[in-house]
Amino acid sequence: MAERVDPRFEAELRRGVVQLVALHYLETPRYGYDLVRLLGAAGFQVEEGTLYPILRRFEKAGILASRWDTSGKRPRKYYELSDDGRSVKAAMLDAWKRARDATDGALDRPMKEEEAEAAEPAASEDTP
Repeated sequence: MAERVDPRFEAELRRGVVQLVALHYLETPRYGYDLVRLLGAAGFQVEEGTLYPILRRFEKAGILASRWDTSGKRPRKYYELSDDGRSVKAAMLDAWKRARDATDGALDRPMKEEEAEAAEPAASEDTP
């Protein structure tokens, strides 16, 4: 029977990627629920209660600018990347690409004999 992936592994892996993808979508002004919908359509199911703290943290750090639109039935707060946010997004994208390329490179190449030996548990002297 195959082992299941520890849900913490997937959550940790997704956390940074969701932030990067959210910043990508915020090249255009968007309100929170619109961003939740876009992330969901891209395969990142994110609750509003998870997303809004990220948006507020980015806004406080100057990565996002925001403005209220009160012209509709309900007021909406729109977020978009600031100039600093574009630099942060570019740096995050570079980090993501380096990590992705290193992972792909490690997983796509056969393990060398000395690496395989180093990965095996050492034989005990008590073993016959």
